Amino acid sequence: MAEYSDVGSAVLQVLQTADPNAKVMAARHAARQWRVGRLSHDFPHRMPDMPARPDRPLLLLPRDMPRRGGGTSLPRRIALIHALAHIEFVAIDLAFDMIGRFGAQFPRDFTDDWMRVGSEEAMHFALLDRRLRAMDSFYGALPAHDGLWDSAKNTAHDASARLAIVPMVLEARGLDVTLQTVERFERQGDNSTAKVLNRIFRDEINHVSYGTKWFEFACDQRDQNPHARWKELVKAHFKGGLKPPFNDSARQAAGLTREYYSAIE
Repeated sequence: MAEYSDVGSAVLQVLQTADPNAKVMAARHAARQWRVGRLSHDFPHRMPDMPARPDRPLLLLPRDMPRRGGGTSLPRRIALIHALAHIEFVAIDLAFDMIGRFGAQFPRDFTDDWMRVGSEEAMHFALLDRRLRAMDSFYGALPAHDGLWDSAKNTAHDASARLAIVPMVLEARGLDVTLQTVERFERQGDNSTAKVLNRIFRDEINHVSYGTKWFEFACDQRDQNPHARWKELVKAHFKGGLKPPFNDSARQAAGLTREYYSAIE
């Protein structure tokens, strides 16, 4: 594992690593090096427009993705876990790109928070990939789409926009739907996957809270009303609107109160 003296270089290493297992290791290593004080708070590199990607999975447009259906067969369960694993894989890059692209604009605590997010997303991916392998499948066996990274590209120019869309819209949506997915796996007797998803759900509350915290910090620095500014950014950068039902209690725990989202459902 390459060693670096600054956080920007360590982040770039994660983003330039295509192999999923190597990316997980690079993410954990960068987070550990930062935590023990071996990386300076310096950002000498421009972040890539697109992180390195493995040859598989095949990336399709969202409209071209095959429908998973709602059944309980093993192939459909595998398809759902594969989709979740892809979300977590891309989330590793989203967290580290957040640091490398915007970290210089914020206090060191910003990097503390997103390093933790990146490390946890790597752990989530590894757990889901392990579940796939236990089902005689693997990450990359099925196609996926890159809609999550499209949101990153659309907000690469503005930290507030990135915070508003990625953690406060996309990850917050995970808070709304994950517990129903947990129940679905429990009904199918797949308690191992349900346990993994419960762990992800608890961690994602913290991830959304970091988004809300730093979005409000940015708004305070610019003397902006955070609720009004968030609505402006969502209308500008998120197509399709916010759709209920919402897990209000989980969102509240993350600081994402109904003052943000109730008026633009």
